[in-house]
Amino acid sequence: MNRLSLFPISAKTENNLLTIAGHSLASLADGYGTPLYLYDRATMDAAAAGYKSALASLYPTTGSVTYAGKAFLNRAIAQWTQLHGLHVDCTGEGEVGMALAGGVPREHILVHGVNKSLADLTAAVKHADTIVVDNLTELKRIATQFPDSQLPNIWLRLLPGVSVQTHHAHTQTGHHDSKFGMTSAEIMEAAQYCKANNLPLNGIHFHQGSNFRDASPLKAAIELGLDLAAEIGFADGWHFSPGGGWGVSYHEDELPQPDADDYVRVIAENVIGGCQARGLSLPHLHLEPGRSLVARAGVAAYRVGAVKRRGEKVWILTDGGMTDNPRHAMYGARYSCLLVSNPNGQPVEKVSIAGPYCESGDVVIEDLPMPKIEEGDLIAIPASGAYHLSMSSNYNGSRKPAVLLLEEGRARLVQRRETIEDLLRRDLDLG
Repeated sequence: MNRLSLFPISAKTENNLLTIAGHSLASLADGYGTPLYLYDRATMDAAAAGYKSALASLYPTTGSVTYAGKAFLNRAIAQWTQLHGLHVDCTGEGEVGMALAGGVPREHILVHGVNKSLADLTAAVKHADTIVVDNLTELKRIATQFPDSQLPNIWLRLLPGVSVQTHHAHTQTGHHDSKFGMTSAEIMEAAQYCKANNLPLNGIHFHQGSNFRDASPLKAAIELGLDLAAEIGFADGWHFSPGGGWGVSYHEDELPQPDADDYVRVIAENVIGGCQARGLSLPHLHLEPGRSLVARAGVAAYRVGAVKRRGEKVWILTDGGMTDNPRHAMYGARYSCLLVSNPNGQPVEKVSIAGPYCESGDVVIEDLPMPKIEEGDLIAIPASGAYHLSMSSNYNGSRKPAVLLLEEGRARLVQRRETIEDLLRRDLDLG
């Protein structure tokens, strides 16, 4: 059992204590309280550099790497993306606003969304380099609502009709009856509409699912996307964004960590070969690694409040749960964890780890072998950097946790803990 391999690359056990980037998690929890989210800068930097290096070595012309804002976005994360020259995928005007607050320039903002409101489209036209159009209604709305505007680039989102293998249907997006994107026939209708209305169409995008390990299903979707690009007649300078959402390991049963080079190689080789076979110029290739840029960098620290041992069933009740991490409740995501003060301890019992909220679904981990855990202990849950805080809620009046960015010798508070005042800030009196 090598659970430490699930944690950030700087995680170590020193004197039987868990540390990240040289910081004691016990000391950080004492200083900032729990639940507490910790992001390791070294792991984030290594992930971004790894994707950029793989793209540069495997693809002979221009390419870029896009960060998925929906994974986790705040001002500091937006600033970090620009230190690596990443594009930022924003879903709607809220994420556009966060990206702008973090200094993301127009040329690095892409706007996605299945049913973009007029406000979303207005933000995209004003601040984005690219709008990824999901449907014909949206395309016509852009043409009619912004007739005198300098429009961003337009890509069409293809529904390829095949998904990647993920652990749950809710993380698949490319299958025939998905709500996302347009069929091949709709893509061609949209392309004709763009031509007739002089809209700046210059790319195709698709997405097949999130947190997958086998890149082979991308091949058929790439072929379909390139067929459409050839039929549309794209020439030099066109853009192609073939999917995203490469996986990470959440549980020791999923080790080793997926190799990013495998993902990039499948895409690059199939785009290059497919373009050559069709006489297409090579596009500007956009990679969307999704959660794999930040998931492993994040760790959630919880304090144990109560332990219930009932025969073979052991409940560990903590101060964190479904309001900061709804993934187990939503689609049965599996996690692992370590004791902060005894990370090398040998398992003696199976435990289920749950939060303080009034829902039976408020469970984060089920039946995980652990050393004996007592009230007051700290636990650390790895692979917590993506789709936790971005999907969090204020259910039961919970306040969203503080977030620290950790570097050697420095722990920076990049998101303060919410307060009761924050919960009340939007409320108005009855009379």
